[in-house]
Amino acid sequence: MSQTSGPLHIDLDDRIESPADAPQIIDEPTYAQPVAMTTVANVMGRRGSSLAKWFWGLLLSLTGFVVSLAAWDYVTGLLTRNPVLGGIVTVLFLGFVLVLLIIALREVASFRRLKRLDDIARRASGAAASGDIKAARGVLKEIGALYAGRPELAAGLAKVKSREGEVFDADGLLGIAEAEVLRPLDEQAAAEVRTASRQVATVTAIVPLALADVVTALTANLRMIRRVAEIYGGRSGTLGNWRLAKSVFAHLVATGAVAVGDDLIGSIAGGGVLSKVSRRFGEGVINGALTARVGVAAIEVCRPLPFVIAKKPQVHDLVGRALAGLFGKSA
Repeated sequence: MSQTSGPLHIDLDDRIESPADAPQIIDEPTYAQPVAMTTVANVMGRRGSSLAKWFWGLLLSLTGFVVSLAAWDYVTGLLTRNPVLGGIVTVLFLGFVLVLLIIALREVASFRRLKRLDDIARRASGAAASGDIKAARGVLKEIGALYAGRPELAAGLAKVKSREGEVFDADGLLGIAEAEVLRPLDEQAAAEVRTASRQVATVTAIVPLALADVVTALTANLRMIRRVAEIYGGRSGTLGNWRLAKSVFAHLVATGAVAVGDDLIGSIAGGGVLSKVSRRFGEGVINGALTARVGVAAIEVCRPLPFVIAKKPQVHDLVGRALAGLFGKSA
């Protein structure tokens, strides 16, 4: 039986669409999303409501009052039943209260140190903006008093004092302080930022456990912010460090600096390419870059002088040197 071969005809829809009617193709971002750092930034940068502050304040006050009253009743009752054991518990209780008092005093001192840095930076900015030579000299005196107990800065402070009479403009005086006193501190702060950036990038890339990168990013950023404050003379306590970190992250969230964009990808050589090879590695690179952004913001917040003649640390330089250390190069 023979079959006649011929063209195959398929009936299609009579409507013929033009290329202009085709749906738009939207390119998805090829880089990994920094889930860890975005989560940390949202948690730290969130501003609590007044009602929530009142709730937690009253809850802590009520809990402290109840616990203190229960402890007092227990100690007095034990003294009545057994004076020896009651005396031992009383001594332990007084020691605990003394430790709490010392911690509270240290926290108050840490807040005062951070406020001192902020006051000096505000006066320095005002002197630089107005060109007030008298105000600039006052800032130099405060810088000298702030770092008087730092032996590694003694030579720089001496040079500033010797050259103070040679300069007659505010920017020049602040520039001398930057060059002679703050330059080594800037290098130490940048090293801390690179270390934190490298740690966050490494853990994100090689640890697949859920929330491990978030915990690492949070702890590394808090430690970095505390170390930066200590380098510049802040030495913040636990509460002071938490408040300082919230201020830094709130600033970053408000300015959109934690959002991943083309500027950040462009600042990281091969960031998009690495994410195509390994999603976790690409995410680690970007998380490290965002950590560097947090570090730069912390430097700006804790630095007692604005950047007048010195160059502000750049994210791509910090991240490049931090990741270079992973491959055995100098960081």
